Amino acid sequence: MRRIHPLWVVLVAAATCFAGFTGGYLLNPPSGAGGPGASGSSVLSISAAGLLDGAFPAEAATLANETSHISVPGAAQQYEGSLEALEAIGQLHEPFDVAASADYRLIPQLLEPTTARWEVLFATSPLVLAYDPASPALSGINSSNWPALLARPGVVLGVANASTDPDGFNAIFALELEGLLTQGNLSSLYGRFFSGAPGSFARPNPGDTRLVPETSAATALGQGEVQAYFLYQAYAISHHLAYVPLSPSVDLGNFSLPDLQFYQEASTRILGPSGPQLVRGAPIAFSATVPLSAPNATLGELFVHLLLTPVGAQILLDQGFVPITPGYAQGGNSLPPLLTPLTLPLPPALNAELP
Repeated sequence: MRRIHPLWVVLVAAATCFAGFTGGYLLNPPSGAGGPGASGSSVLSISAAGLLDGAFPAEAATLANETSHISVPGAAQQYEGSLEALEAIGQLHEPFDVAASADYRLIPQLLEPTTARWEVLFATSPLVLAYDPASPALSGINSSNWPALLARPGVVLGVANASTDPDGFNAIFALELEGLLTQGNLSSLYGRFFSGAPGSFARPNPGDTRLVPETSAATALGQGEVQAYFLYQAYAISHHLAYVPLSPSVDLGNFSLPDLQFYQEASTRILGPSGPQLVRGAPIAFSATVPLSAPNATLGELFVHLLLTPVGAQILLDQGFVPITPGYAQGGNSLPPLLTPLTLPLPPALNAELP
């Protein structure tokens, strides 16, 4: 059964209350804001987390349909692990109009202040445990018994590379938090699939854990290469995967203060841009910015603006995300005026999570 968090009801209601305006909404910038392509066509370029490879092309197509002189070719959009997507801008200096991450802590860490100066949190999606329904070991799996069934012999867990994709370290956090929640021990379930103490480098146990890119998770599950995979609910929905929800204290999808504090109990180390780095559990929030090197900064701002509107929120909902409406913004006076009416300052409890 799919569960909806209380916070989500508020977020969805905020988006839905504007539904009557979506049909005639125009995406052109306000008078005086200028516009992309005043003297010709502008191409929207995007570097974003792989999970956004369905929602963002749909958002971009909507922007192009509603705004003149914009083109959004697939060749100008790339979707990969969040760290790789951001490093393409911050380290390789590739020019993109929009950068987006599956972990809101990464843009401040990897791009600010030299390559970006603000970000907007626009959506969330909790972790779920996707599984192969043909696996005998997982027969009868549900939201209560999944830890016991997952630990059965013969169950291979697929995980993303934690050093390139937040889904990789979020899976580690889910295992640690479930053990802490039910057994009072971070290692009780985590140790079944990884060696290395919590807070150190997590080394997959041969035979029990297989590194599989998130973009290949559906294929790996469908072909029986792995029997389970911690994924964002949006991915599971869009790929029509069988899955079970996790506890709000484990799925990293809750913004309540007690859960924020509990998430921080989980940790692991990854290879960051500057070497080994400790990462702690935090709520899942997708964020976007317009890099300072953007070829078409105004166009990038229009795209982020669309994400925060009822039109953009509905596209996110259709793709299995839960819009954050209004969006949460960090960056103070650097935030573009176009986005200010659709955002609130990042709550202090979330701001404290920034590295």
